[in-house]
Amino acid sequence: MSPVVKLVLLLCCSNVFMTFAWYAHLKELNNRPWIIAALISWGIALLEYLFQVPANRIGYTVLSVGQLKIIQEVITLSVFVPFSVFYMREPLKWDYLWAGLCLVGAVYFMFRDKLA
Repeated sequence: MSPVVKLVLLLCCSNVFMTFAWYAHLKELNNRPWIIAALISWGIALLEYLFQVPANRIGYTVLSVGQLKIIQEVITLSVFVPFSVFYMREPLKWDYLWAGLCLVGAVYFMFRDKLA
């Protein structure tokens, strides 16, 4: 399996945990003190880092830091939109599409030297 495929798979796992750590407490723990939500989120974030750190180490063998960051942002939006719509029950907005198109532009600029 190529390093980029490993990177993407690990970052997808990482982002699922990250998204839940950052936002699920708004729905599930909104009646609990913030410190409880913070401690639970911190525990979930530890799982995120167990995927993210190896992902970036693998990815850095073939990509630049900027390229790693752009891939991370694309995956973040790809995980966040379904989370927001299906888990948090937020309405699907056109703004997600526009943000995604901006990221397509960012991907192009970060990888254009590899495309030529």
